[in-house]
Amino acid sequence: MLDASTRAGRLIRQQSGPGAYQAFVPAPLPPDPPVQFSPKLQAALERAVLALGRLDGITVLLPDPGLFIYTYVRKEAVLSSQIEGTQSSLSDLLLFENEAAPGVPASDAQEVDNYRAAMEHGLRRLHEGFPLSLRLIREIHEILVRGTRGSNKTPGEFRTSQNWIGGSRPGDAAFVPPPPHEMMSALDNLEKFLHGAGGEMPLLMRAGLVHAQFETIHPFLDGNGRLGRLLITFMLCAEGALSQPLLYLSLHFKTHRSRYYEALQRVRTHGEWEEWLLFFLDGVADVAGQATETARRIIHLFEADRRQLERRRARANILLRVHEHMKRRPVTSIKAASAGADVTFPTGGEALRTLQSLGIVKEVTGRARNRVYTYRRYIDLLNEGTEPLPR
Repeated sequence: MLDASTRAGRLIRQQSGPGAYQAFVPAPLPPDPPVQFSPKLQAALERAVLALGRLDGITVLLPDPGLFIYTYVRKEAVLSSQIEGTQSSLSDLLLFENEAAPGVPASDAQEVDNYRAAMEHGLRRLHEGFPLSLRLIREIHEILVRGTRGSNKTPGEFRTSQNWIGGSRPGDAAFVPPPPHEMMSALDNLEKFLHGAGGEMPLLMRAGLVHAQFETIHPFLDGNGRLGRLLITFMLCAEGALSQPLLYLSLHFKTHRSRYYEALQRVRTHGEWEEWLLFFLDGVADVAGQATETARRIIHLFEADRRQLERRRARANILLRVHEHMKRRPVTSIKAASAGADVTFPTGGEALRTLQSLGIVKEVTGRARNRVYTYRRYIDLLNEGTEPLPR
């Protein structure tokens, strides 16, 4: 750990005697000296920008971008929450939202669902013209932790006590964020950076800096990791790099969890902003590429299933309408599918059974009543990478 003022920040001694510890106060953004644009970093930035542009461009090919947004937002919610230790999968969340299946871990699913709600709230506020600000960050945090394990830790309010990461107390912690009396000035600086103090720095670079700085400030008693990852999506959507929230960058952080934490820590201890940005930009490029390919595979799946249903001359129109509903809601009940397709309950049930016989959907409850069906291959594609981390 550093022992003097550096490019990254400074350590300040807190308390005295056996309980003494050192807390870290980050230096303001942008880094000083400035980020060095080595050929390697420039190449990583260009690769990330190109991949993000391709991902955003695929929305033009989508028959209904809303079909993807519904599930992509939920995929990012699952991945980000898994980094924090939840065990819910994407299938669990979709079943939870439909109140559909016994055995879904409700506490974990609630936490993931809160992430989904927090993202949608933030994007809606930004679309309405509200700036990405400390006020909006507090609003999002309140939604993020309500009704979960963090609900007793001042939802929507910045902390007024010391927190730490790892260990049982600040003295043996892996990292101690700034104390409350230093925290607000760090947050004020972060807000100024969000509002333009980054100058001409490329958006993806600024997003990487903001995420790392927010995680270092750690301004809440719970939910900092999830909210810090949400900030990436909000910045990319607010500034037009993405027209829709289709980038689930938490997949990169989850897959390389040890490197993720190590890269953040090296910023604090050694001021290695360039190495962090390389890791961040590589993640943007890799995940954007994967998301683009997944979107293409889903488009092909939808088209193949549509052609299969069109060949069934009897009741093809009804089958196609139920299929359209399943594209919007890949986990559904007979009642919901019937309403979504605007058919009677018996007709909806018969259509789902036909789709099941064709291998398009799968019934997952095994019950005689209140059955639930999933668009199996669609969910399989979306599920890639969302397997819970081992405990």
